[in-house]
Amino acid sequence: MKDIRHLPRHRRRGPGRLASLLLTLLVMLGLSGGTALAAPDGAGEASRSTVTVPASAMDAVAAMQPSWNLGNTLDAIPNEDSWGNGQTTKATFEKVAAEGYRSVRIPVTWSAHQSATAPYTIDATYMARVKQLVDWALDSGLYVVLNVHHDSWQWVEKITSDHDNVMARFNSTWSQISTTFRDAPRTLVFEGINEPRFAGATDAQKFQYLRELQTSFHSLVRASGGANANRLLSLTTPDGSPDQAFMDDLYTTITSLNDDQLVAQVHFYSWYPFSVNIAGGTHYDATAQKHLDDTFANMHKTFVARGIPLYVGEYGLLEYPNHFHPSRVERGEALKYYEHVGYAARKYGITTALWDPFSYLNRETLQWRDPALFAWIKSSWTTRSGTASFDKVFVPKSNPVTAKSLTLNLNGTSFRGVWQGKTKLNAGRDYTVSGNQLTFTTKALTRLVGDRAYGVNSTLQARFTSGLPWNIDIVTNDVPVLSNATGTTSSFTIPTEYRGNDLATMHATYADGTNAGPTDWTPYQEFNKAFSPDYPNGTIILTPEFLNSLRDGEPATLVFHFYSGATVTYHVTKSGTSVTGTAS
Repeated sequence: MKDIRHLPRHRRRGPGRLASLLLTLLVMLGLSGGTALAAPDGAGEASRSTVTVPASAMDAVAAMQPSWNLGNTLDAIPNEDSWGNGQTTKATFEKVAAEGYRSVRIPVTWSAHQSATAPYTIDATYMARVKQLVDWALDSGLYVVLNVHHDSWQWVEKITSDHDNVMARFNSTWSQISTTFRDAPRTLVFEGINEPRFAGATDAQKFQYLRELQTSFHSLVRASGGANANRLLSLTTPDGSPDQAFMDDLYTTITSLNDDQLVAQVHFYSWYPFSVNIAGGTHYDATAQKHLDDTFANMHKTFVARGIPLYVGEYGLLEYPNHFHPSRVERGEALKYYEHVGYAARKYGITTALWDPFSYLNRETLQWRDPALFAWIKSSWTTRSGTASFDKVFVPKSNPVTAKSLTLNLNGTSFRGVWQGKTKLNAGRDYTVSGNQLTFTTKALTRLVGDRAYGVNSTLQARFTSGLPWNIDIVTNDVPVLSNATGTTSSFTIPTEYRGNDLATMHATYADGTNAGPTDWTPYQEFNKAFSPDYPNGTIILTPEFLNSLRDGEPATLVFHFYSGATVTYHVTKSGTSVTGTAS
């Protein structure tokens, strides 16, 4: 997975020079395989955690649930701190273990620290640093998955045009990794290649190249001796995709190797339109839910039900959370997704690893950036939580207050009631429940909106017999007001009075009905890529990518959709580098 690279730089100090030299010497002498080294930041001598790994691969992978990714770190290019996560310390792994994670995936990109020609030697200092992090994680009582990561698109994909050299480099890479870690405990898992891709290849060719790579990986590791003789090895599909044809081919590869210590791996980032908010994917709706249910059922049927453990080495949403831009995915809809993943993992016996490039755990403070979001993720490991059709009730200011309803999603729980803080609302007077319809009365909403200032006036909690409560904001709103504007293709914003609304999506077409914008297969353009709300400054930004894609001199009709259900039409015309916007 490639993620945001323009992240704030951390300034945590790295290992001391003497410690680095010591690590390098130990690796070169082959003496660093079985003993944890002293942490260079003064953490002291660590004692290797004694985690008993079940003999059965299925049981071992089950013991790895839940899992977490140290993303955008050792996989960053060219160096560990290049993508903003600073220098990892042992405290990172101790924090993750203390929060209930039982395994960590450590993605590693080797290319910047390896000679590009034979014998493709990996820099000893870098290998020592990788080993240091692996040892810290193992010492924290975690299983560890170690891989070859962004090398997949940096040089492995060139196998279609440079087969022999790519195979030689791949084999050399794994030979060196296997030698370094041959005596590491079986809590260390090897993953051959992350999201493999093959330039210009058909699916059939992808299967052929990947089978060659993974078969060679398997043979090299097994022949390297030590604990590698029965170490768990993870094999994946092209791009890590859970498409059925790809999983079927992986099943064929695994069974052909006749090795009961193999693990299947795929990645899961939800229904694409929802994951990035494109093509109208503004809600975790029935289509997105069915996509998850069907995918996890197929994972189980293809692998788990046939005795092969499955590790979802990355899961999340492709553009959520993002702490540097407005969120593409509405918060409550994102919570529904994470809750559903946790349930599906338990239902189908699948181990899942949260992809964390930076967005969840602050690597500097070792605190969760959004504790409430993490609470939902953590709760999903053991139980279901009830939700509702949305996490807001909109009460238009321009109209008299009337009763409003939400649909409850019980998810196997029972509804207990509604609270405002520590006060329980009165059933019958403040709200009613009929079937799965929760309706707030006119009297209650009149009290809850107060002076009817635009925005969130109060927050309630729907509580259930298990899991976490569902927050419901009571929001005063009116239809947003957009104003005329002028600008250029490099800088254009629409003055916007949001009036208590949040922007959901933008529909863009020409007069002839064809789609306007860089994404030509749908009129609903991609959030933050074609347009973006700027709530503090009261504007909607149309991006240069969107504006430069417009036909010259031909007006495009934009319809902005808001989560309240309000829509506003706007017209924009590009003429050369000049842009004019007109409100309807």
